[in-house]
Amino acid sequence: MLMKKTAQTDFRETPLYTATEAAHYLRVPVSTVRAWAFGQGHRKDGSRQFKSVIELSKRQGRQLTFINLVELFVLSAIRRRHGVALPQVRRALDYLKKSFPSPHPLADHEFQTNGVDLFAKKFGEYLNLSRDGQIEIKQLIEARLRCVMRDAAGVPLKLYLSPRSAEGANLGIVLIDPRFGFGRPVIEGTGIRTEVIVGRFSAGETIDSIAEDYGRSRDEIEEIVRGELPLAA
Repeated sequence: MLMKKTAQTDFRETPLYTATEAAHYLRVPVSTVRAWAFGQGHRKDGSRQFKSVIELSKRQGRQLTFINLVELFVLSAIRRRHGVALPQVRRALDYLKKSFPSPHPLADHEFQTNGVDLFAKKFGEYLNLSRDGQIEIKQLIEARLRCVMRDAAGVPLKLYLSPRSAEGANLGIVLIDPRFGFGRPVIEGTGIRTEVIVGRFSAGETIDSIAEDYGRSRDEIEEIVRGELPLAA
């Protein structure tokens, strides 16, 4: 089932994030987000420019949607583990688009249910990876996809940003749900934006007092503060 365009999906396709914000949330370099989302111009040596990897609508300008975040979240698993060059990522993704004709194939429900094996196999062939390497890529993608919660139609609904295990079994407490907090990271089950936690900490409140107020452990609040402080700065 390809991603359906309904009124309910509008907030997930609303431009909300700058490249800097997306890079911070996803823990990838800003330059990578910009290259994948907007492409790159010609270099000084005259080498050819790169086209974008994911598809943006004309109305987005230089901002990203929640669906784009999901795509970049999946791609980053491959990029960070294998250090794969952008042209190779794009070749495999172009192949995937032929099999799953969707504007956002990596975020599509059909890819999660039927396409991971195909993508991992083709990606492995492009990189001359052994069968074990292809299996590793498949497991990486599946772990990332377990962090994506979907609605009944298969459209991404929430994105957990900090899985605490390689298998994605423990999803952590920080998530992005574009229905709450203007699409910014929130604490699961509260709707409290993580930047509020950082604001209280920066104002002089202790980790223990903040943890008590929100019914969270000290380790969880420390994790939020460590993750958000660079962006706040």
